[in-house]
Amino acid sequence: MDLRRIFWVILFTAAISLACCPSTAIAGDIRQDDENAPKKPGCANEFVLVKVQTWVNGSEYEEFVGVGARFGTTTFSKEKNASGTPLTLSDPRDCCSKPKNEGSGDVFMVDRGNCTFTAKTNYAEDAHASAVLIINNQKELYKMVCEPNETDLVIKIPAVLLPKDAGASLEEKLLNGLSVSVHLYSPGRPAVDVAEVFLWLIAVGTIICASYWSAWSAREAAIEQDKLLKDAVEDIPNEKLLGTGGVMEINTISAILFIVLASCFLAVLYKYINSKFVEVLVVLFCVGGVEGLQTCLVALLSRWFKRAGGSYIKVPVLGAVSHLTLAVSPFCIAAAVVWAIKRNDPFGWIGQDILGISLMITVLQIVHVPNLKVGTVLLCCAFLYDIFWVFISKKFYHESVMISVARGDKTGEDGIPMLLKIPRMFDPWGGYSIIGFGDILLPGLLIAFSLRYDWLANKTLRAGYFLWAMFAYGLGLLITYVALNLMDGHGQPALLYIVPFTLGTFLTLGKKRGELKILWTRGEPIRPCRHIQLQQSEEQNQEM
Repeated sequence: MDLRRIFWVILFTAAISLACCPSTAIAGDIRQDDENAPKKPGCANEFVLVKVQTWVNGSEYEEFVGVGARFGTTTFSKEKNASGTPLTLSDPRDCCSKPKNEGSGDVFMVDRGNCTFTAKTNYAEDAHASAVLIINNQKELYKMVCEPNETDLVIKIPAVLLPKDAGASLEEKLLNGLSVSVHLYSPGRPAVDVAEVFLWLIAVGTIICASYWSAWSAREAAIEQDKLLKDAVEDIPNEKLLGTGGVMEINTISAILFIVLASCFLAVLYKYINSKFVEVLVVLFCVGGVEGLQTCLVALLSRWFKRAGGSYIKVPVLGAVSHLTLAVSPFCIAAAVVWAIKRNDPFGWIGQDILGISLMITVLQIVHVPNLKVGTVLLCCAFLYDIFWVFISKKFYHESVMISVARGDKTGEDGIPMLLKIPRMFDPWGGYSIIGFGDILLPGLLIAFSLRYDWLANKTLRAGYFLWAMFAYGLGLLITYVALNLMDGHGQPALLYIVPFTLGTFLTLGKKRGELKILWTRGEPIRPCRHIQLQQSEEQNQEM
């Protein structure tokens, strides 16, 4: 069990440090950090994503996504039309002088470079273009801003930047003599997407399942311990010993160290992350996902296959392993391998969520907070951690570190794997709604503790702490999504809303019921058999 404990310590730390990312919607959100490009007269537009629908020889072709400029008009329609405006290559291609060809209301396509964005747009406007598509020299989108000395600009046509691959595709068609027309439009996002509802249900459901499993295991261990206490009090080991029943209890120091290590890992990821680094994270996630899925399946199937679950075989390195575990392991490994290979496919998110949910349930089953004090320290540190790396880090790194890492901005990949994600179903821009493991794991540790306490104290659901803590968590996560939509899709640190609700509810109820001291220090009620043991221990100490 020692190797297993070390594995879960490392895994739990990695889960917090790599995946305590903000709840957000990711779909190439260019409307981030507008303050990096100060507004001024004639150059004060919001950065908006623009769809460019194309037609080739009258037949509908591809649809590309660009970003509108700080300058020019932004009169983009909200709907895709059945016809478009002719697209023309500028001559010269960089449009750094007045084009030789007159636009006559056409949309000009020009290359980036050799002069300012505003100069290109002014020259295109002078040639009677109705709009200008500026092709970036990279695959990424870029914010088109004005130069510091440019003020009071008067540009009356829209300018949109397209990525390099989109420009290459359109250029090929035009150079081959084909007729290309385009339509620029910018549909709005829905206030609420079904993906956020499903994420809320998954997060709440994961904590409920893990809490009941944890409480059931704790109650079984308590019943077994009480039986032993009745027979031989003096032979019972200290019930707080680490590793009892395969459980690890974290303390105050380790709770603080978790968050410190999380910050270090996140800073390193932000600075050095690349596609190779993401592949390493994928491997680590697969290892954890296999262990989590295997543990959940074995626990579930052992109810029906008791003989296979109760018979063991000795395996080199691993030690005694049940026959049921051996039967389930190939399936779990195959599932993780298939996901790793197909993770970028349209339905790859399903495998990622299944592995992630299994991993989190298993972690919450193995890792426990022993009392409210440790839970409070852990959540308060995580609360500050989330706020710093989402909001305050902008002052030091010029962008939100956590959002950048979560989206995989520097990797060319679709974000890191340590998060749950669901495609936005009714969003015209597509993308995913995501939530980090840390936003489920960290509050889940405290909520699982509340249910263990309720069961050991024989409290009803209404008289206990679990129901109210679970309600507070759900409300905090709901408010996170409300804030996400009010902030126009800017990533929000979920723990900013979840921690005050969950922890505040627990502390308030404990104080009101007069149980705060027991919750804070001991973390479990004194059971009758345990009370007898304590009395006998005190008598023995007095006699000595």
